[in-house]
Order: sequence, then structure tokens, then C-alpha cells
Amino acid sequence: MIDRGGGAGKAFSTVGNASLNAARRSRELDWLGATGQVDVLVVGGGVTGAGVALDAAARGLTVALVEKHDLAFGTSRWSSKLVHGGLRYLASGHVGIAYESAVERGILMKTTAPHLVHPIPQIAPWLPQAKFAQAAMLRSAFLGGDVLRTFARTSDDYLPHSRRVSSAEILRYAPTLRPEGMRGGFLTWDGQLYDDARLVVAIARTAAQYGARILTRVAATEVTGRGAVLVDQLTGDRLTVDARTVINAAGIWADQVASGIKLRPSRGTHLVLPQSVFGGLSAVLTVPVPGELRRVVMAIPAPDDRVYVGLTDEDAPGPVNDVPHATEAEIDFLLNTISSAVQQPVTRADLLGTYAGLRPLLDTGHHKGEDKTADISRRHAVITSPDGVVTIVGGKLTTYRRMAQDVLDKALAQSHLEVRRHCETHRIPLVGAADRVRLAAVRAPARFVQRYGVEAPQVIAGPPELQRPIAPGLRTTYAELQFAVRHEGALTEDDVLDRRTRIGLSAVDRELALPAVRETFAAV
Repeated sequence: MIDRGGGAGKAFSTVGNASLNAARRSRELDWLGATGQVDVLVVGGGVTGAGVALDAAARGLTVALVEKHDLAFGTSRWSSKLVHGGLRYLASGHVGIAYESAVERGILMKTTAPHLVHPIPQIAPWLPQAKFAQAAMLRSAFLGGDVLRTFARTSDDYLPHSRRVSSAEILRYAPTLRPEGMRGGFLTWDGQLYDDARLVVAIARTAAQYGARILTRVAATEVTGRGAVLVDQLTGDRLTVDARTVINAAGIWADQVASGIKLRPSRGTHLVLPQSVFGGLSAVLTVPVPGELRRVVMAIPAPDDRVYVGLTDEDAPGPVNDVPHATEAEIDFLLNTISSAVQQPVTRADLLGTYAGLRPLLDTGHHKGEDKTADISRRHAVITSPDGVVTIVGGKLTTYRRMAQDVLDKALAQSHLEVRRHCETHRIPLVGAADRVRLAAVRAPARFVQRYGVEAPQVIAGPPELQRPIAPGLRTTYAELQFAVRHEGALTEDDVLDRRTRIGLSAVDRELALPAVRETFAAV
């Protein structure tokens, strides 16, 4: 199935300086070893670290980003895949965070990544078990979201205003809802990512296009505000790098990189279910949690005929695992809550898989009124350690760009680095991005345009056998695997399965895909 000749490589040549692969990694490690110095060293390859690398490179600085594992290895790949306007924060009175979210959502949808972020309807049925206060809270939040959307200058062409809708309209979006006793509901619109890990990869590739060195499988040790010792996780080689400023964007591991950081991790868990269980769900379904005024569970339509159901917000004390896991209690909670709204209960037999991520919430030591992690502010914080390392923690995926800007601005001010350009990332399209007119004209199947934007024709170019699915029941093609290895920085089987394609969210699908992934690495 794999093209072993030069045809496919030639077709991909227009990707140019945005390509990340093993050969480029080797060259840039050699460069770093020879020069031994950069303006900005970024530790952490999640969405915020990648955002910092892009911001710094776009300002003309020399940048190296190092990540012990892979791009989007940590929290960044475990989100709900929503780019939302902060309705939850608005409902809890955090207007500033909600407004910032609405602004950043608009930038993502219109400029940064229109191919990866699309509008999605969100419905909140008024179910028999829902209290009047819960319905009123949701309606108020939706109306507040309309106001924020207006102030953020996101037009109705992108996100229409909310409105009250009939039970019949609710059921068109969510056919498996239990109709008995339903009193209509509310409809609003929000943003949805095709995939969060793909966003991180696109940001990193765009940073590389601007000259940033993106180095995965490289651990940072002995980190100070003036540099670090880097260890190649593939070879064991060590090198010392000096930096004018060091930014710690290691997320849930930030306290292991810099001193003076105390985190209070919160675990958010999702279930992965087949669309067949929901009868063709075409909107985000919002179900209030019984007995809790501001808490909801959502069923979210996802690519490849999946639905994500989440999420939890639980304290996660103790050692941080590289890959967190859902607890039995969380799985039961999500199944029970969503089952309360649908005709046929959702059971463990329906599960394709689960995933959980840890939010790097800052522990301020003041827990009054913050008995639960859900009560802790999601506003990001920038902290400078005594040795000069500048750390960014908190925040959320939607506001990554602003988080990167804030931490870089502070780091540069403290380092006295002279920079001629200010932050420009609010007007920089990521690789593959284009306006809606250009995206609609791309000559490629819609699934590829949603994943790759205007790069889609380059992905599907090549021999016809590359366009075939890699296994029965899977939509992923050999062309996608090849592109992941040649241009998206995938160095291992897990990089392809668990982040570039997300096949690994289903254990059964993962086993089906593994032979094709191994064949791809053998060929390229």
C-alpha cells in the first residue's frame, strides 16, 4: 500500500519549511549543539508552548521548543474539542475570562484556523427532571453569550444568536432524547475543533515555518532562567543550551521544571461512544447535573462517527501520570447523567473508550469557597521563579494565543531583549488555513479539508493506493499516515495513532491500524 518511490515526496514538496520530521529534528539538534544559544527556550510542546514558539519566532527571535514526549502529549489532547465563548465562566460571574474566551474564539474561527474550527449548534432541552433555576441559568448564560459575541465582534454569519426552540426542533438535533415531558429548550452556537491535537501540530508547524526549532523527544533538565541541559530521549545525547529567556509551558508538569510553583490538578474525563448510540446527534447536547445549579454534562458530536460525553471536574492529588485514566466513579457519573435524558440508557457495553486530562490549576493556598476544583478560577497566571524561569499555568485551550502573548511579553520585559515587533499572532493564519471561500474551493474530500485545509490536495496527491483506508471500518488512509511522518513530526507509532489521527481513542481501532502504521514507518 505504501509508495516507496519519489512520486509522493514530490507531491508534498510545496509544504516547504513547515515540514517537521526526523531528518529536520536531527539537523536542528546539530545546529543547537553547535551554536549553544537561543533567544528563547520554551519547555513544553502543548498548545501554549507551541503558541509561545510561534509568537517568539514571528517577532524575529531565535527559538527552540523542547518537549520530552510529543506535541500535544499532555492536557492539550484531552479537551472537549470545543472552542467556546466561556458560558460556564459567565454563569459563575467570571466575565473577564468569558470575554477573553469569546475574543479568542473569534480569532481562531476567522483567522488562525478556519479549517480546524467550525460553528456547531448547542442545545439545552428543558427536561422534566430539570429545575426551573437550572433552565433559567442556562438561558441567562446563552443570552450573556450573545452579548459577549457582539462585543467580541463575531458576526451572526459565524455564530447566530441564541433562541428558544420547540421540542420538535430539539429532537431533530438529538433524535434519541426522551420526548415525554420535554418543554422545548434553548439553542445557541459555539465553536468546535476538528481535533485539539491537530491544532497543536498546526501551531508548531507554523512556528517552524517562521524559523523556530521544534524538538520533540528532548527533555529539559537543570532548567534555570539562563538555559538548560537537554537530553535526547532517542539517543541519550546531552547538550547545554544558553538562552536569553526561558519559558516554562510544561502544563501539569510545570512544578517539576521550575521552583516556587504549586499546582492543584483537576481531572476532566470523557467517554468515547459511537454515533449509533445517539441516532445521529448533530448538536452539542447539554444535560444539567441533578442537584447542581451550574454543572452540566455534554454529548459532543465528533469526527469519524464518534460522540464524546463529558466532562468531570475532580481533584487529582498525588503523582502525575503521563497518561491519566478515568475512574470507575467518573464513568458511572457520566453514563448515568446522559442516560437520564435519552430513551435508551447508555451502558459500558456501548463504550469505545475513555480519556482523561489534568488541568494545571494554580494552587494559591486560599481554598475558602474553593472546596472543589470546579470553583478555582481558570484565569491563567504568569509566575517568575527566583532563578528567572518564567512559567505560564492555568487558562484553557481556547485562550492559548493570549496566554502565549502574556507570558512572552513578561519574559521579554525581564530579559531586556530588544524586539522590534510586537505580538502578531492574532493575524497569522496557521498552515492550511484560509477563509471560508477558499476552503470551499479546495479540490479534496470534505474530511481532508477539515483536517488539512488548503494542504489537503498535497496530502491526497500520489498513487491511488495511498487513498485507500488502512483497515476495514476505519476512514484513515495511508496518505494521512505518510503525511504525519513526513511533515507533521510523528516519530513513533504512538505519535501517529494517539495524536496525529486519534485512532487510539478506541483500543479496537488501534489494533486494526497498527500494521499500517508500522508499514508506513518502514517505508519512509
